[in-house]
Amino acid sequence: MNASADLPIYEVLPELRAALDAQPLVVLQAPPGAGKSTALPLELLNAAWLGTQNIIVLQPRRVAARSVALRLSELLGQKVGETVGYRVRFESRVSARTRITVMTEGLLTRLLQTQPELPSVGLVIFDEFHERSLQADLALALVREVQEALRPELRVLIMSATLDPALPARLGGVPLIASEGRTYPVEVRYLPTDPQGPPGAALVSAVSRALEEHPGDVLAFLPGVAEIRRAQSSLTERHPEISVLPLYGDLSPDAQQRAILPDPHGRRRVVLATSIAETSLTLAGVRVVIDSGWSRRMRFDPASGLSHLATVRVTRASADQRAGRAGRTAPGVALRLWSERTQAALSAAFPPEILEADLAPLTLELAGWGTPDPAQMSWLDAPPAPKVEAARELLRELDALDGNHRATPAGLELLSLPTHPRLAHLLRGGERLKLTVLACDLAALLEERDPVQGAGADLTERLDALRRFRSRAPHRGDAAVLERVERLSKHWRQALNVGPDNSPADPYAVGRLVALAYPERVAALRPGEQAQPNTQAQSRYLLAGGQGVRLPDADALAGTPLLAVAHLDARLVQGEGRVYLAAPIHEADVQERIGTQQTVRWDTRTGTLLAQTERRLGAIVLSSEALKVIPAELRTAALLGAVRQEGLERLHWSDAARQWQARVLSLRAWRPQEDWPDVSDEVLLGTLEDWLPPLLGAQRTRDDLARVDVLPGLHSLLPWPKTRELDSLAPTHLSVPSGHSVRLEYRPDGDPPILAVKLQELFGLADTPAVNAGRTPVLLHLLSPARRPVQVTQDLRSFWASGYFEVRKDLRGQYPRHPWPDDPWTAEATHKAKPRGT
Repeated sequence: MNASADLPIYEVLPELRAALDAQPLVVLQAPPGAGKSTALPLELLNAAWLGTQNIIVLQPRRVAARSVALRLSELLGQKVGETVGYRVRFESRVSARTRITVMTEGLLTRLLQTQPELPSVGLVIFDEFHERSLQADLALALVREVQEALRPELRVLIMSATLDPALPARLGGVPLIASEGRTYPVEVRYLPTDPQGPPGAALVSAVSRALEEHPGDVLAFLPGVAEIRRAQSSLTERHPEISVLPLYGDLSPDAQQRAILPDPHGRRRVVLATSIAETSLTLAGVRVVIDSGWSRRMRFDPASGLSHLATVRVTRASADQRAGRAGRTAPGVALRLWSERTQAALSAAFPPEILEADLAPLTLELAGWGTPDPAQMSWLDAPPAPKVEAARELLRELDALDGNHRATPAGLELLSLPTHPRLAHLLRGGERLKLTVLACDLAALLEERDPVQGAGADLTERLDALRRFRSRAPHRGDAAVLERVERLSKHWRQALNVGPDNSPADPYAVGRLVALAYPERVAALRPGEQAQPNTQAQSRYLLAGGQGVRLPDADALAGTPLLAVAHLDARLVQGEGRVYLAAPIHEADVQERIGTQQTVRWDTRTGTLLAQTERRLGAIVLSSEALKVIPAELRTAALLGAVRQEGLERLHWSDAARQWQARVLSLRAWRPQEDWPDVSDEVLLGTLEDWLPPLLGAQRTRDDLARVDVLPGLHSLLPWPKTRELDSLAPTHLSVPSGHSVRLEYRPDGDPPILAVKLQELFGLADTPAVNAGRTPVLLHLLSPARRPVQVTQDLRSFWASGYFEVRKDLRGQYPRHPWPDDPWTAEATHKAKPRGT
């Protein structure tokens, strides 16, 4: 089957065959044009270990799957669907004779759910694996589990032009086969400085220059469909003799093929593409690549539970992939519309999608697979735990997971539909509510681009445009987008066995369905908000998930008490997002999700507890009334929160409490080998639940908290034996020769405690008193009869020998009625003055 035996892949074919003979998992690195996608699968059909089994070739995109299947069939001189076929969502070209099926990665995970052993498959090929799509990572993890548990003879081949050099080792030390390939030289050029303004403006001028200066077709990369359309309009007007064609994922298969194949009339072509054209596809005749340097990627924010498209700089790896398109069939040139300085600052590659994406589909797939804990799977990069938890929370809202993170019967039903769990829940809910046709139309609209941009947020307007388009009546909106929406809706109608409906849609029925897909995005108008028509003001809403959103007051939906929001911009402006697509909803339509909750919280403004019984829809409080009797556990939790928020100083700290804290911290510093607890303010604040609750009772205000004595709670932190040790090792008072018991002042940093005592009370004492079983001398503050410090020392013996006499000389004239003996070593200690007249 070597119809293209001159391809570079044939040079490594013997080595690759030998590796697959001996190993179940092999990695192949081969540059673009080497033939790894369009020749290698045919050559592996006759492998002895394959026998009569089939090959699955995975591609990251539908357009690539169709294109690869077409090319493989051409090499065999057959039509697609004979030896080689393809499967993409809602489209299948296979037959009983098909041995090689090219499919998108998500379809393999769906196939594994119903046929986990892949009984008729002998080889799974992951093509363009460097893209590290979420579905590719999931499919690889599932297939490796199948190899380990069910099918050790199943082969897996991972292929790409650019791979992480550490990949073979990360897969367990599997063989790496490398093909040098055969590419033509590509001259890479940069701009002196980065252009200003939108990416399309500079690109249109660059295309015009390239058409004048270079031969061959032009492939130009732009971030998205809107930029492609604007550039297509400008270039068609400037160059009517040139065929200007778009290439992006939402195009029809026929339109995609027109962009891939040479012009049937022999005209030069300019293909305007998204990043879909970076890999897999070979566009015949392309000699010039013009790269805007931008790409559009979906970003998921687990804090808000929302995803948004972000326009970001390409990476060095992406730029190299794009430039390589110019050297597939002849020498070419790549014009990068940025400076060399910017090139040096580009990231090496995008992070794997599994680290950034919405993980709800993956989480549900794993639950359906029987592995609710992703940590049990073998991943190249494990899905981040916060994103998994956000996905679980959503799936529980959709009734797709139970409390143990396992798929419910409803969750398994959602898995049967090839779409995001949100939209699957909308479709199944539409069946249950007898709104199936409306659900099909709405699901299709929500998957596609907005066909009526600039029309406000009302989804009902989009449904009206779709239904008028379908009935061939005059309509608003982009006909190309509406055609795609109708095609997708038709797929859903066929899958659910219903016909079309072109009658006007009920806006509240639309809202009811949207709330099924986006339960956390039911939005209530904030109290006191009132739409002001014909102004630039914004109506402010609160989502059930807790985020604030806004809607321009000029919008027809502004001021609607309750909305179901489908699309919004999660990028916050003044802490709030913006609603883009929504529908009104009745409170009765979300009644099953409304609950009654007793809430007790601390009002920092008034310094009091607020206790209420609330009817809530998530974070939305629909109504409330005062709670007369506060449950003890709620009161305690709220008071702990108040102290945590306002600080420990809000409580009553007696001198005894502070000294107890300092004594324990001193022993912790002096005796690090022993288990004296950390009772610093920072730790106490972080462990309030361990010691403060028994001290709390009927407090409701800041004044009440200020009367809470912390000392009994601190005592509870030391077991009884430690309490005895504390009193022994760090006593509160020391007896001095005068007979007085003098209070010690401990310091929390472990410095020696201070003993402030009148000098005359220590006559006859030779050595400095000590604590900590005699290991830590106290710091003596020797006081005058008026209790003013006259000396600070830790060496009492030296003081009596020398310093005392200086002090005696200075003070005996001031305090003649107090003893100032010549020999302090033998004098009697006293705290009294001499009697008058003596």
